[in-house]
Amino acid sequence: MDPEEVKLNDFKRILFGEAPGIFLIETLIRTLLMYLFLLLIIRWLGKRMSGQLSINEMAVMLVLGAIVSVPMQLPGSGLAQGMLLLVCTLTFQRGMSWFGYKSATFEKLYMGEPIMLVRDGVFELAELRQNKITRQMIFSQLRQNGVMSLGCVERLYMETSGIFSIYCFNHSKPGLSVFPPTDHMLWTEQDKHDNLMACKNCGYTEEVEAIHKCSNCTHDEWIEAVIIAK
Repeated sequence: MDPEEVKLNDFKRILFGEAPGIFLIETLIRTLLMYLFLLLIIRWLGKRMSGQLSINEMAVMLVLGAIVSVPMQLPGSGLAQGMLLLVCTLTFQRGMSWFGYKSATFEKLYMGEPIMLVRDGVFELAELRQNKITRQMIFSQLRQNGVMSLGCVERLYMETSGIFSIYCFNHSKPGLSVFPPTDHMLWTEQDKHDNLMACKNCGYTEEVEAIHKCSNCTHDEWIEAVIIAK
């Protein structure tokens, strides 16, 4: 389109484009057919596609969206090409899943592995740094699951789908509170341990009487460890 043809008061072009009006009806038919075929492809991909998606499955969903958009909108593009691409994507995804089932090594490369972010009430700082996960993200997950102290957490994993799995101790253990000190009312209501302090950086607890670096991460900021009664 020449620049001279672009006019701000050309509402017909703005609303309908340059395609003839009859193409609106054709677009409706194209969209219906591609939608039905896409539902069929997703059904063949398996129930995982309707659950919590892994990174690879999310990539497949994005590819599906990109494939169906062109045949639905462009009059010069046929539906057969889009359908063929959908079938190719289905074949690729099912093939990768089959190889992952046959080979644990391939599954590890394709799907990745769960990442341990908390071990025995202490942050795995190297994993947090490598995966760009903040402490506040973990605190938020713990609060949503009713966990009020990092010391209660035996293991916290980030699964390959991006969700967090939390496993707590069966007994009470002092640790770093997951609530911000700015919440003064709740903070004062928590039971504090008489002798133990919690490292603000990693959550490691130890007896600290003066300025002292954390034995786990060498950080030197401390806060009172809290005890959560079971």
